[in-house]
Amino acid sequence: MFQLWGKMYQNNHMIKDMVACIGDDDTRTHKIFRALDQICDAWNLAKPIWLDANIAEFQKRAKTRFGQDHFIETIEFDYLEIQIIEE
Repeated sequence: MFQLWGKMYQNNHMIKDMVACIGDDDTRTHKIFRALDQICDAWNLAKPIWLDANIAEFQKRAKTRFGQDHFIETIEFDYLEIQIIEE
């Protein structure tokens, strides 16, 4: 079971968190995008834009952050952090 942990932070405090679970045999990349979609849909957020720095950090640490620069709309928090907790 693939699990992606989404955490929303404001003023260095976690204000929301959610674990999205994907249980099929799709590719790792597709599982990441689908889990992120689940988290964004649950919190009524627009999908963040992946920049090269996000991709590199995620490949290295299985974790990355999305701030205001990654969203088209204005966000009411400082950043969204995602992290793989189980593959």
